[in-house]
Amino acid sequence: MQVKDFDKMTEKAAKEKNGWAMLAVTLLLIFASIALFAVGAVFLEVSTAFVALMVAGMFGFAVGLTFFGGFKLVQPNEAYVLTLFGKYYGTIKRDGFYWVNPFCTAVNPARVSMGGKKISLKAMTLNNDKQKVNDEEGNPIEISVVVIWRITNTAKAVFNVENYMAYLSTQCDAAIRQVARQYPYDVSTNGDETSLRGSAQEIAEVLRVELQQRTEMAGIEVLEARISHLAYAPEIAAAMLQRQQASAIIAARQKIVEGAVSMVEMALNKLSEENVVELDDERKAQMVSNLLVVLCGNRDAQPVVGTGSIY
Repeated sequence: MQVKDFDKMTEKAAKEKNGWAMLAVTLLLIFASIALFAVGAVFLEVSTAFVALMVAGMFGFAVGLTFFGGFKLVQPNEAYVLTLFGKYYGTIKRDGFYWVNPFCTAVNPARVSMGGKKISLKAMTLNNDKQKVNDEEGNPIEISVVVIWRITNTAKAVFNVENYMAYLSTQCDAAIRQVARQYPYDVSTNGDETSLRGSAQEIAEVLRVELQQRTEMAGIEVLEARISHLAYAPEIAAAMLQRQQASAIIAARQKIVEGAVSMVEMALNKLSEENVVELDDERKAQMVSNLLVVLCGNRDAQPVVGTGSIY
């Protein structure tokens, strides 16, 4: 099958019959077969022609037992994908009790992880393992995602990929690496505001779109994809923590200096407006220096009270 042929796999409804009606027919056939066999056995001594009744009874009984293999019970949001002698027969998606051709076989390549031959159409969660990737700046990071998904096309999910659960997990790893290489872990120095840590909503949408494109051929709809774990790799975590602390200290100091300058300016203006004291340029400079030391210092100031004249 060529790559372009994957989109040609369309889902179709299987030809099913009402299960209760067919159950009544099957039981009636079995009881009638038993009755024919019993009548043939009783009158066998009268005429050998009654052997035909016994044969018919045995044949009908075997057919009735075969019919039991065609009954399917479908729960809500579950489906059966059926094949008949290697060909796609159809899908049963409506909940209820049905009867199909007893020679049909239910197919589910992920039955080991899903627990049976039924295919679940419910929303499911994939919590992928943490993996180490490089961000846009080349820093190694650990990242994992949680994907909420469901199957919308059972034919594509069964016949286009070997195992849709394993396929989704593999494509999830590839999508994480692709998206992580496009953005930095934190806000980059070039002014780009989109980052893995600071732009959760934007990154989640980009990741969902990327993963949806990769899983379209498997009949999977990605409802949501979000980063569940994000951290620097252990070998650079300490250095990056120091850098973050330094950036935080610089930002805090910048705010402190801006506030201190504003307070000094306000103090000088108040002293000048209310004529509290007349200061020349030298004394103003000394006052500004003292106020900045007090306001910007890491520790509480220890004042020294002068008792003499300022001149």
